[in-house]
Amino acid sequence: MTVKNVEKKENSTVIFQVEIDKDAFENAINSAYRRLKGQIYVAGFRKGKAPRVVIEGMYGSDIFHEEAVQILAPEAFEQAAGEAQLDTVGMPSIADFSVDDDKNLTITFSTEVYPEVTLGQYRGLEAPWTEPSVSDEEIDATIERERKNSARYVDVDRPVQKGDTIVLDFEGFVDGVAFAGGKAEDYNLEVGSGSFIPGFEDQLVGMEAGQDGEVHVTFPEQYEESLAGKDATFKVKVHAVREPQLPELDDEFAKDVSEFDTFEEYRNDVRAKLLTMATERAESDFKSQLMNQAIENMTAVVPEGMVSEKTDEFLRNYAESMGIGGNVSREDLIKMLGMTEDTFMQMMRPAAIRQVQADLLLDAIVKAEGLEASQEDKDEFYKQIEADYGENAEKVKGMIDETLMTRDLVRRKAASVIYDTAVKTEPRAEKTAAEEPKDGGEAAAEEVKD
Repeated sequence: MTVKNVEKKENSTVIFQVEIDKDAFENAINSAYRRLKGQIYVAGFRKGKAPRVVIEGMYGSDIFHEEAVQILAPEAFEQAAGEAQLDTVGMPSIADFSVDDDKNLTITFSTEVYPEVTLGQYRGLEAPWTEPSVSDEEIDATIERERKNSARYVDVDRPVQKGDTIVLDFEGFVDGVAFAGGKAEDYNLEVGSGSFIPGFEDQLVGMEAGQDGEVHVTFPEQYEESLAGKDATFKVKVHAVREPQLPELDDEFAKDVSEFDTFEEYRNDVRAKLLTMATERAESDFKSQLMNQAIENMTAVVPEGMVSEKTDEFLRNYAESMGIGGNVSREDLIKMLGMTEDTFMQMMRPAAIRQVQADLLLDAIVKAEGLEASQEDKDEFYKQIEADYGENAEKVKGMIDETLMTRDLVRRKAASVIYDTAVKTEPRAEKTAAEEPKDGGEAAAEEVKD
């Protein structure tokens, strides 16, 4: 096997040729003949029994060439890419093949390779930082939600009010015909929650337990196609009206909803947790701005093969999170998500491109900074696995690819270089309408007015 004519093209593409000697090609043709002979009809022979020379005489001497190329291509590509020291990505394609007079085969491959990355500034970047804080109103709102979750509901003998939970039967009709999914019995509904179609819950206000009635609504235009924009009538029967009784915000409430003995301790804990969440959001936003700047500062052509691999990775990760096994095809997974290939790619492609750009950036920083994953780094990673997975830690460890783990560890170090050298600046002040720069039309209008 001989590699020749390695040529770099635009967009991180390389084309090269692999010449395979006649003996290897002949062996592949024989394999192709054995693989395909059962599919070829030759008069006078039972299916699969016609000799190769007879088939070639009837259909041409090159009838098995294409299949032979497919047999030889994977190993030929792998060996040639290694010999030419090509860091390939994605799936290669066979651009062409030819057979010379001596029966030697030449395959022309086209493949994408890991792109050249030119780093811009990634150290000492600046981004606005808003110091995390928690207001009393946020604390009160969080406690109030917990209070509502702890509410007791008692039957009341009065008309329905917003905030009540009612038990009702309902059935929906369009043009006098009941529609699928529009019926339920003994349904619990918080009136005013906005759980139902706009206008439905408002018409329940004032009804009483034991009362029958009708509710008239129009389905929104952005609804299920068979019902979108249509007028509907729901026949309803209210069985019970229940009023929430909220617990007092005291020490007993704190004991019921937390591990604390006093309401003051509970409130302080709510404040601390909200501040932790606010800090995490602020740090995430700060780091995201820095990463975006570093990506914009670098120069790299993103290979389409890397984008495709990343979208597949997103799909596999989502399937795993949904508990879907690994034997489900890509096509079936996309169908399970209720999407087509086109809609899936439209949704995933922008995020995939950005993630590939981030990977290219971090890999380039790893190289530029000479970063490595130490044994201590790896031990720390495994300790975290033990903390996260407990008794299942050993099973999880056995599933980890150490090469990928090492890559992720050094990428984290590269990201830390960006974050740890960054400068926090004052947040940009919100401009009022009067301070906003005027466009040409507005400026011209003012000059005329003056």
